[in-house]
Amino acid sequence: MKNLPDEAAQGGITMYREVAQKLLSFIKSSPTSFHAVWNTSGILEEEGFERLKEGSAWNIRPGGRYYVTRNGSSILAFKTGTQMENYSFHITASHSDSPTFKLKENAQIDVRGKYTVLNTEGYGGMLCSTWFDRPLSLAGRVIVKEGNSLASRLLDIDRDLLMIPSLAIHMNREVNEKQSLNKQKDMLPVYSGRKMDADALKNLVADELEVEAEQIYGTDLYLYNRAEPSIWGAEEEFISSPRLDDLECAYASLQGFLRGENSETVRVYACFDNEEVGSQTKQGAASTFLSDVLTRINAALGKTPEDLSRALASSFMLSCDNAHAVHPNYPEKTDVCNCVYMNEGIVVKSHAGQKYTSDAVSIALFKMICEKAGVPVQFFANRSDMNGGSTLGNIAMSQVSVNTVDIGLAQLAMHSSFETAGVKDAAYLIRAAEAFYKSHICEMDAGVYEIKESCTGK
Repeated sequence: MKNLPDEAAQGGITMYREVAQKLLSFIKSSPTSFHAVWNTSGILEEEGFERLKEGSAWNIRPGGRYYVTRNGSSILAFKTGTQMENYSFHITASHSDSPTFKLKENAQIDVRGKYTVLNTEGYGGMLCSTWFDRPLSLAGRVIVKEGNSLASRLLDIDRDLLMIPSLAIHMNREVNEKQSLNKQKDMLPVYSGRKMDADALKNLVADELEVEAEQIYGTDLYLYNRAEPSIWGAEEEFISSPRLDDLECAYASLQGFLRGENSETVRVYACFDNEEVGSQTKQGAASTFLSDVLTRINAALGKTPEDLSRALASSFMLSCDNAHAVHPNYPEKTDVCNCVYMNEGIVVKSHAGQKYTSDAVSIALFKMICEKAGVPVQFFANRSDMNGGSTLGNIAMSQVSVNTVDIGLAQLAMHSSFETAGVKDAAYLIRAAEAFYKSHICEMDAGVYEIKESCTGK
């Protein structure tokens, strides 16, 4: 693996762009959470990780590399240390899903015998207007009957298939002054310029998968924006792409995880599905997925429940989910002091009501890690008269309680179908995550912490 760009190095900006290009390539090949997890699994296997199944016994060795998926849309990977007498967990958490539209089971709607539109419903809190007049397609998973078995197959109809046309201004003169969008009426994508047979869409899916339509027993299909990701700006300082929230953090923390080694920790990479709809699913951050895996690691290493409690007490998590950059046209929408900008470093997020988990201890520890890595840090808080969103950290803590800091990368147009971020920031997170995974955080005495690359414990 190439070294990441040093801010002072000649040609550093070229390296930042190379990292950004790899990020955008990953996002382009990951139109849904299922594809993101599939691609992540492929990267892990290329790096020598062994796949585990939740329903099978685990044989885990010190110094081993493993990963496990749940629902095909969430993934946990981990590397065990070789000196585990006083071990702890170092965890990054991100999410694989993004706001979009999900296809309903009976999807085809005839409009006056002249159009076929598709029946969808909103998934997450998207900016609906950004889905108009863009080339769209369908992707997700399909459950196929193969003999007496049911197999999960990935689908990506890799062509411009659909579009949601906006209403002409001549028919809605107030559209630029006020607009209220109804997802059941305004946001249905056009599929055909004629009335299609009742099974036309099912037949299309079957053709794409090279199976018979009768073999299709279930689908989880979503719209996705086919606009090409790009690097742009006067100095090529911005990136724009669908699904930057949160595949930017998912990809960057994965790369840091692959680089970071430490003999006295279990390094864990977590990427959960369903953050955009509250995480209250079997594969979401509120599920037992993380807790189950950490408990099984501890047991498979021959440790006791007491050892697990001790390990968790000295563990640390980076909850990685993107943050709101100052908008050039709406700077008043952000806090006057705690506001952040693209390309100026990793964002540490705080909230008095604990929508973010960051506190003095976790912020201080993360600042020290970033200082060691040479990565800039900036701080975000919402305006006190505006409610912001929550993220993974505080939700995951309902199952696994560890010191956690909420961080992210600054971006514009969050929850748009096409978002914008800084060209440097993914590389910053890779470098910080690598330093985090290489470190061992020791509580030397009550409230006294030390960060080392090797530590024998208290």
